[in-house]
Amino acid sequence: MADGKEDPTVFTSTSLPSDPRLLATVTNAYLGTRVYRDILHVNGVYNGAVGDTHRADIPSPVNVRMTVPGADSLAETFTLNTRTGTFSHVLQSTDYTATHQIYAHHSLVHLMAFSITIRRSAHTTQPITVQLQTPFVPKSQDLDLNQGPDFQGAHYIYGKTLVPEVEGAPCPTVHMLWTPVPQALMLRGEERERSWEFLMAVAESEEEVKRSYSKGLALIAAGSLHSSHAHAWAMLWRGCCIDLDGPLPLRQAIYGCLYYLLSAIPPRGNLGFLFHGISPGGLSNGTQGEDYWGHVFWDQDTWMFPNILLFYPEAARAILEYRIRTLEGALCNAQEQGYKGAKFPWESAATGREVCPEAIYGAQEIHVTGDVLMAFEQYYCTTQDQKLFREDGGWKLVGAVAQYWCSRMVWSEEEQCYHIKGVMPPDEYHYRVDNSVYTNAVAQRSLNFAADVARDFLIPVPEEWVDCAKKVKVPFDVEKKYHPEYDGYSPGEPVKQADVVLLGFPLMYPMSSEVRRNDLEIYEPVTELDGPAMTWSMFAVGWLELKEVQRAQSQLNKCFSNITEPFKIWVENSDGSGAVNFLTGMGGFLQAVLFGYTGFRITKTSLRFNPAFPNDINKLKVTGVSYFSNKMKFTITKEEIRIKVTELPRDPPAPALEAVLEESGQRFPLHEGQSVSFPTVAGWIQRS
Repeated sequence: MADGKEDPTVFTSTSLPSDPRLLATVTNAYLGTRVYRDILHVNGVYNGAVGDTHRADIPSPVNVRMTVPGADSLAETFTLNTRTGTFSHVLQSTDYTATHQIYAHHSLVHLMAFSITIRRSAHTTQPITVQLQTPFVPKSQDLDLNQGPDFQGAHYIYGKTLVPEVEGAPCPTVHMLWTPVPQALMLRGEERERSWEFLMAVAESEEEVKRSYSKGLALIAAGSLHSSHAHAWAMLWRGCCIDLDGPLPLRQAIYGCLYYLLSAIPPRGNLGFLFHGISPGGLSNGTQGEDYWGHVFWDQDTWMFPNILLFYPEAARAILEYRIRTLEGALCNAQEQGYKGAKFPWESAATGREVCPEAIYGAQEIHVTGDVLMAFEQYYCTTQDQKLFREDGGWKLVGAVAQYWCSRMVWSEEEQCYHIKGVMPPDEYHYRVDNSVYTNAVAQRSLNFAADVARDFLIPVPEEWVDCAKKVKVPFDVEKKYHPEYDGYSPGEPVKQADVVLLGFPLMYPMSSEVRRNDLEIYEPVTELDGPAMTWSMFAVGWLELKEVQRAQSQLNKCFSNITEPFKIWVENSDGSGAVNFLTGMGGFLQAVLFGYTGFRITKTSLRFNPAFPNDINKLKVTGVSYFSNKMKFTITKEEIRIKVTELPRDPPAPALEAVLEESGQRFPLHEGQSVSFPTVAGWIQRS
């Protein structure tokens, strides 16, 4: 899908950003760092008690900078290749090219590596020397590190974090092996080209770190360490891609968002480690005092999860398993606040206990519990994976959340409905309000889902769940025909971020298009322009629903002020403040394309579509949409929708699907390898 000659997947610059926070990141599901940073982080390894807990800083032996002192007229480039998940630095003179590549191996997640390659380009016989600057010191403020014996030529350190998250909890241990880095490398006079490979392995046991390092060495010996990583990325992209025939900046933004989000998800197949979720700034960030200290918020479940689910249900399941594993902490949180069931923390780390340093959020921003359950519901509706719920702890979590919402409601004799009092809505400018419309609607949705699952499993539905769902107040102004944000909200009051507009999407709360429009028009002008980056994506989705495509695009275009050059790192707020590598904003932006332009909606019985996109986009291709284990490719123009099932698993067999057009009722069976096409109208995919 060409837009001139420039490749939208490769970001190149002749200089680095002056703010080191905006450097490209190289991460996988287990390890993460920013390039040229002296620390790295490990999935789930936190240090510090409760509100002080943060990602443990681990010294990084892959922080190496290549230089050629005294060389004149060197051309220098820095490149992030999102296709191969590789960052490279190239120094070029008339006589030679020196290339430094660094990556976090996508499928062998315990490994990070870098290589230096020197290649002559002229018939000189002078030795060529590059220097390697490495500030590495094997010390950490978060771990008690010890030196172990060298292993297969690698140095070895190991140690535990200093302070557990909660009293009596274990302190994780980190083991690290790395290839020693010399101060200089030389291409001798008789050599045309030579590469040097440097490997680092990190794991939570000596056995695993040695096994991983040995495997990496074997791949280096076979000349296939980097190619195996690039292959893993190629397979990832093959199963998941959004491309469009449209403006280059939009295509670059989409590839950048996908790269950073896909970097954070577990690879396919057996994980071999427990996945600890995704924080707003990812694994590359989250040191003490930075990027919310690496804690997990609703950002994961509401903003990132839907994109991951639609492409990679296995990775989505790993996110839900993280929430199931932290259920005990959520049960304690509810009990401590005097409620029944499970209250998920506003900020979560390893245990599920509340680790937000400021008590008000943990006490009042309770919508997160409903957000977690909405992710479970979306997963259930697109996979029908009953094993997660029946055998792997999902049902216990669903029931505990329903119990929490019932215990959190109080009956109002005056209004003859249930109230939820004293909360902070998603709009954090307001607190201790009653009946936040978003909070109450998400609570109602939690209860309805819990009842649906109980019926599916032939479990008696508690009367209380049905009663509370039916009678909880969802504020609505009958005269102005809009949803007030909470009891007593006056139109015109400033709002920090997307709140009421989330009722339409992702909540899909039933309302007329007139009410949907009123909500958008009332809240758009009063929402903080420089607020969190995900806000405008949700306004864009709203306007796309109403087929006001140019108005939608003007909202989505506001997001570009949060995207920094040259590596498309997002900042939380457009003034540069807040979290960096802000995956939450990227998740919202991707949803505006993946659910906005296509009109995809996950319902109990179908995956709906109803495309709408702006004039400067001619074609949209979405590859790898997963529904009931079928993988599909959608090609959408303003005139035609084409759908092809690209993968249909046989073991266990996936159900056959069909496309149904809303107005005509026409049905199109979807068979593997065959395309069906029809005019661009609304419809849905369902089991045939």
